[in-house]
Parts: sequence; C-alpha cells; structure tokens
Amino acid sequence: MNTHEHFKFYNGVIIYPVFIVLVIWSVFSFEIHYNVNFSSYGIYPQTLKGLRGIVFSPFIHGSIQHIYQNTVPLFVLSMALFYFYKPIAWKVLVFGILLSGFFTWCIGRPSYHIGVSGLIYVLVSFIFFKGILTKYYRLVALSLLVIFLYGSMIWYTLPIDEGISWEGHLSGLVTGLLFALFFRKTIAKPKKYAWEQSDYNETNDPFLKQFDANGNFIEYVETDVEQEQPTINYTFKEKKE
Repeated sequence: MNTHEHFKFYNGVIIYPVFIVLVIWSVFSFEIHYNVNFSSYGIYPQTLKGLRGIVFSPFIHGSIQHIYQNTVPLFVLSMALFYFYKPIAWKVLVFGILLSGFFTWCIGRPSYHIGVSGLIYVLVSFIFFKGILTKYYRLVALSLLVIFLYGSMIWYTLPIDEGISWEGHLSGLVTGLLFALFFRKTIAKPKKYAWEQSDYNETNDPFLKQFDANGNFIEYVETDVEQEQPTINYTFKEKKE
C-alpha cells in the first residue's frame, strides 16, 4: 500500500465515524437551539406514519445523557467497522438502520422509539458474530474485545426498563447476526499479512483478493482452499550387526 492509499484508508476509518457523530449532534443542537422536539419523527410501531421513523429515529435523541451515552460506542464501533470491514461498512450501516428499524416497527410497544442505540446493537452483534464465524485470529480478538467492552448491553435487549426501547435493541442484535451470516464470505483482511511473507503462496491463501473490471482491489473473499500442511517423511534403516 503506497502512502496515498494509506492516507485515504485511514482517513475513511476516522472521518466517516466523525461525520456520523457530527450529524447526530447537529440534529440535537438544532432541537435545543430552536426549542423544537423531533420525537414524533421516531418509530411508532404498526402505524403507517410511524414508518418514517425507520429512517429518522437514529438521528433523534431525547436528552443530553441519551445522546452522550450513544456517542462513544457508536464512534468506537463504527471505526472498527470501517477498519476491518471497509468494503461492506456502508452496507452494514445503511441496511442495519433500515432492517433493525423495520423490526422495531413490527414488534415495538405503542410509543415513539428514538435514538441510535439500535444501530449500535447492530454493530456489536455484527462485529462479534462475524469475527467468530471467520475464525481469523485478529477478528476473533476483536470480537472478544467488543464483548469485554459492551457485553453487558445484552441485558437491555430484555424488558427490564420501561424507559428503554428493548425492542430496538433486540432488533439490532438480530439484524447484526443476520448480516454476519449473510456477509460470511467477505472479510477485509489487512493487506500486508498476505504478500509480505516470504513463504506466501497465493494459491493456498484462504482469503483471495477480488478486483473490479479496472483492476482495482475490492475486497478479500474467503475461499474453500485449505492451507497446505508441511509433511515429514521418515526413512528407517536396519542397523547392521
């Protein structure tokens, strides 16, 4: 990877999560500054009008505490998403919002469901299950780190607090698992570990590069090729008396 590509890669990893967080905070600041309340644009389950909340609800928060609690995990998890799964990161984010929102609309209580926590649960679930399914040590380590940091969030997928949309959390958890299964063959393995090894043989690599028609790198795709195992041959000779 040359310096220009290296700069663009890390720019995306940082800038995109920052942009997402800024959009959310901008909406909240607008509400405070102009004394308006966008909660009615949240998801209101099983109503036609409530469908608009599938798109709008992640950008709406009820209080400074609500948005603050969501900001840090959203930023950290989206950075991990863009670093390790950049080719599919936007698909996970966009479709994660839509699908988890739709599930919330289907199963939620008759109330306005707002906040980006549903997407956070999508990311936690996707990163955890994706890492476990790939069985690649760096991604497994990332999965374990996510569980260490955010594993306690699992309790909020249960109806333990009336003021929390456990339906949105559960929807996000299920959506992340579905995405991990759907994108099972796609993995953004760091490039340097593929061809910088002196004994690297591309035909034996279980993660092969995929290119577009112009020869530009797209993503790594898991194959069914098994790594060649070294063999040892033994020769026995009888000892002469």
